[in-house]
Amino acid sequence: MSEVRRKRQEERADRSENSFASRDKLIWAGIALILVVAYAGFWYYNNHRYDGFAKCLASTQTKMYGLYWCPHCAEQKAMFGKAFRYVPYVECAIKGSRELAPACSAAGVKLFPSWQFGSNPPVEGVFPLQELSDKTGCRLP
Repeated sequence: MSEVRRKRQEERADRSENSFASRDKLIWAGIALILVVAYAGFWYYNNHRYDGFAKCLASTQTKMYGLYWCPHCAEQKAMFGKAFRYVPYVECAIKGSRELAPACSAAGVKLFPSWQFGSNPPVEGVFPLQELSDKTGCRLP
């Protein structure tokens, strides 16, 4: 084998090794990208799956009355996740006072959390989302 031919063969072998290394890097980068996209989609779904349901509650004139320090109110809010921002919520606690907010007193709310469905009087308790769906006619996802 001539010297020139041997050098060409070595150069081809070096190029093919470099292309395999580049290909492996691209494959791992693609796998990492797929995992990041899957995680982001899962996170978004978990935090926003009840957005439509909460917006429907607002359209049916459903209100939740609560207190910022109430553990049961926090439990009810947690059921909605980030979608709770669409639920019409009335804060009844006035910081630095033992009085209730005027809107809560006018509605006759005494126990928390309380839900008011349309013009009906408020009903006390933590409701499962399915029960809220049944009372309002809003579909759960």
